[in-house]
Amino acid sequence: MALTCLPDWPVDWDALRRCPQDPVHHAEGDVFTHLGMVLTELEGLAGWRTLDEIRRRIVYHAVLLHDIAKPQCTRREDGRITSRGHAARGALDARRLLWEIGIPFEEREAVCGLVRHHMAPMHGLGDGAEETAIRASQTAQCDLLCVLAEADARGRICQDPRALLDNVALFREYCAELGCLERPFPFASGHSRFEYFRSEGRDPRYHAFDSTVTQVTMMAGLPGAGKDHWIRENRPDWPVVSLDRIREVRGIPHGGPQGEVAAEAREQARGYLRERRPFVWNACSLNRDLRRRTIDLFASYGARVEIVYVEAPKEVLYRQNRQRDKVVPEAGIAKMLNKWEIPDVTECHDLVMVVPPAA
Repeated sequence: MALTCLPDWPVDWDALRRCPQDPVHHAEGDVFTHLGMVLTELEGLAGWRTLDEIRRRIVYHAVLLHDIAKPQCTRREDGRITSRGHAARGALDARRLLWEIGIPFEEREAVCGLVRHHMAPMHGLGDGAEETAIRASQTAQCDLLCVLAEADARGRICQDPRALLDNVALFREYCAELGCLERPFPFASGHSRFEYFRSEGRDPRYHAFDSTVTQVTMMAGLPGAGKDHWIRENRPDWPVVSLDRIREVRGIPHGGPQGEVAAEAREQARGYLRERRPFVWNACSLNRDLRRRTIDLFASYGARVEIVYVEAPKEVLYRQNRQRDKVVPEAGIAKMLNKWEIPDVTECHDLVMVVPPAA
């Protein structure tokens, strides 16, 4: 593999050439130079060469994109170069890119999970190591994460490369001991998992008593993905708290102030929660922090939270959006894509993915 054979993706590779790195961790120079070294090291790793074709492709794409957000995250602070937040930002950028070029959903999200957590194996087993490994395992396959991390550690010039490689090896052994090296950590139940990720210091092996008294289905997905259709087909008799409906009644556009819309939606939800009546929360729900605040409300009333994520291919989504009664401007969808965090099982009791089948 060579940088002269990069895939024909709409990526500004020159931005990586212009992006400096801290010489303590990357004395080899810019991000593009580092990428070339990582690709060379990856090709020689037995852990990569022995993978099946799909997993090799997933790791290869994750390597290509693991530092894709460094140009926008790189700063100089106190005389040092830092790219804090580039892994999380990189996962968002990778998702949009891979969706736009039509990479199948499961393969795309496997890549995004690796990009999001690619630094975890090199950090060592300090405080919070158990939660870090368990959280990573829910969205990234940790054995593949270790292959990526080993190539990343080898593909650089730094002060103590052996320490990084030792950390990766320890992370692999630790995940194997936890039972989450090749699969997500096995929680006793969906409620146990839900409570674990909402609480600090909770034992992940504890089988939490399920005290939920009602249920909420939270919809998530870009405008035009098909959320309304799913509700009609699967929850026809449930009341729906619809942010689009509230906007329509109040004459508030998608790009307008949303505080009034959110306040009314939450008040409608409280009414159903007080009655212990199952209902659907119908919104795009594309931001993890916004979902968390809404799920906090549901959980405070003892609700079991199901998230239903609906996705469509790019061409289908834009066509269906144009056929809606209230069309969302494509410029608005573009802004959503820049913050597009799809839900995962760390956020809810149950997760339903309604996505296009792989070709």
